[in-house]
Amino acid sequence: MPLRFRSRPSRLPLLGAVVLSLGVLTAVPAGALAPSATARPVDGGTAPRTGLPVVTPTPQHMAAAGPALHVPDRVRLLTGEGVDGPSVDVIERALTAAGARHVDRAPASAGSTSAGAGKAELTVVAGAITDPAVAGALRAAGGTVPGDLVAEGYSLASRAAGGGGTIVLAGNDGDGTYYAAQTLRQLVTGRGRIAAVTVTDYPGMPLRGSIEGFYGAPWSQADRLDQLAFYGDIKANTYIYTPKDDTYLRENWREPYPADRLADLHQLIDQATAHHVDFTYAVSPGLSICYSDPDDVAALEKKLGSLYDQGARSFYIALDDISYTKWNCDGDQAAYGAPGRGSAGQAQADLLNAVQHDFIDTHSGAQPLQMVPTEYSDTADSAYKSVLREQLDPKIVVQWTGTAVVPPSVTVADARAASEVWGRKVFLWDNYPVNDYGQTTGRLLMAPYDKREAGLHDELSGIVLNPMNQAAASKVALFGGASFAWNDMAYDPDRTWRAAAGYLAGGDADTTRALLAFFDTEHLAPTFGTENWQPQAPALAARLDAFRTAWDSGSPARRAAALRTLGSYADLLAGAPERIRAGVADPAFLAETKPWLDALDLWGDALNATLDGLRASLHGGTGEADFAKAADLADRAAAITTIPGTTRPQGPVKVADGVLDTFISQAPGPGG
Repeated sequence: MPLRFRSRPSRLPLLGAVVLSLGVLTAVPAGALAPSATARPVDGGTAPRTGLPVVTPTPQHMAAAGPALHVPDRVRLLTGEGVDGPSVDVIERALTAAGARHVDRAPASAGSTSAGAGKAELTVVAGAITDPAVAGALRAAGGTVPGDLVAEGYSLASRAAGGGGTIVLAGNDGDGTYYAAQTLRQLVTGRGRIAAVTVTDYPGMPLRGSIEGFYGAPWSQADRLDQLAFYGDIKANTYIYTPKDDTYLRENWREPYPADRLADLHQLIDQATAHHVDFTYAVSPGLSICYSDPDDVAALEKKLGSLYDQGARSFYIALDDISYTKWNCDGDQAAYGAPGRGSAGQAQADLLNAVQHDFIDTHSGAQPLQMVPTEYSDTADSAYKSVLREQLDPKIVVQWTGTAVVPPSVTVADARAASEVWGRKVFLWDNYPVNDYGQTTGRLLMAPYDKREAGLHDELSGIVLNPMNQAAASKVALFGGASFAWNDMAYDPDRTWRAAAGYLAGGDADTTRALLAFFDTEHLAPTFGTENWQPQAPALAARLDAFRTAWDSGSPARRAAALRTLGSYADLLAGAPERIRAGVADPAFLAETKPWLDALDLWGDALNATLDGLRASLHGGTGEADFAKAADLADRAAAITTIPGTTRPQGPVKVADGVLDTFISQAPGPGG
């Protein structure tokens, strides 16, 4: 049966392209000056000062609309135009989580949407805002129909009445209705209660999501299916498929997929479509293509066509990590002259324009072609960039990794310079939290998505993050990246970080707190050089610094108080692995993080043993046995390595390194 692909207007006006890899990793903004992380809280707080529930991504506008709605045993769900099955599923799951036992579905009409107002029942109306019945229900519930219907946007209004009330989810398009349902899911504040709010919302950037472009162990099919469902939850709409182990993308790009591999890709495309995600197929022909050979151009278009037949509608050509110094065939020497920047740019422009004009423009529903150039990580003009800027079809999307492969930040000025040199808004490939290069050996990268400047939506067509080999653990950063790309002006890295922990914890406060403590010990984010753009364990480091200050005062009372305070946090660290294993329902997350949780268990015990030694010294003892125990535990923790074959590079796992190990090894002796 052919795949049913949902139609939508193009998300890519005059945008830029896609894809890179971290061996020559593409990096992205580390951008701008959002609050950074020194002593981040690990209390798992969930609500901003407004008293409204936390919704991520943060809506463009959300306001309280009176008392919460009571959710009765039976709820009416009226569906108008433009509601698909996945949107209905999300709505029904939200209502069930809020306490409804029966959801009665019926078509929406002008009469049905107002019937029952003021009665002891809850009515939910969902559909396209262009449906008169839905628009009328929205106004009646206190919402406003926006004048500008931005793609993927939605309006939501909920108002209590009697023992129930009305909730209206009005999408600007089918994606918008789905995202309204994802917001409703987050408005459930407890059993039997849904917050009353009005929301007008839309994304700041058209493209938001991830690019599976790392080296090392690829994600499994199960990982990818899970990720695509997760992207729907966080309102990410883009997944770029370019795993390095798929030889049919790079070395053997001319070869057709065998039937079993094609079936796997079909399953991924189906899953993406169900969760309102564009599956983008990225092929990398640059190592062997003969640009001037019509047969090679035809082979490339045939390869893309084989994925189109499976339902893919978004395509990308990666031209990174190839050489200017030689051609792959004699015909290119004759057609373009000596190899070099300008001639490479001309050959690539001809290829990309041919694919856009002869394949994309002739296949119904295909999105504008995306590409990553050979020069992808700077803003300096060149003969290569000049040719592409002047000759590349303006519809083609160009990708950029920031001012370096792994830059310490990305600012609006950086992005503006890139957009100017490429002649279009660029599409950011962000090399965070990817961990496939030397400086990340033994690390999980679980700091908040940070250092991106508010206002980047004016200069970027979108952001995709290059994740870790560990797919489930990458959700922490991906949660933030999607939130930033949706609404960078209201993005709060700390609040979104806590929301990501709460998501993994299933809302359990103790598990959320344990996860945040764990994330803090995996906070360091390196670049390709010696500079780290995120510090290691800032919350723990602040506590250890405060302890040292109190201990150095020499006051027995202050020392005793400091031991109690730090002891409480040491108990949190030591108990975090057990709490996480009990409270996180995702088995993949637990399997991927096992070495780090095992090490944290030992490091937490080592910290407690160190504090026991200091406590003994405070009462006239030496604490020698406790300090020896701490050293043994630390040695055992430091010996734990990454799981063989699951990450690149392999090595001993790092847990709060440079912070916790230093404190334990330098703990003050009995006298001082």
